[in-house]
Amino acid sequence: MASNNPGDISEVKFLTVAEVATVMRVSKMTVYRLVHSGELPAVRVGRSFRVPEDTVNEYLRKSFYQTG
Repeated sequence: MASNNPGDISEVKFLTVAEVATVMRVSKMTVYRLVHSGELPAVRVGRSFRVPEDTVNEYLRKSFYQTG
């Protein structure tokens, strides 16, 4: 049974750097830069990174730029 505890990460969907790059329509190098600069939180798994899907959506929401 899943808990509704906000600290519970068992329900978190993690994306690979390549998947994040596809979602954001940027290169993988750009995603690595965002992760290393701390702008995009990530979890290190072995030698690779996994980024929580919610943080990608939040980053894009905060970065959204209204024109006009």
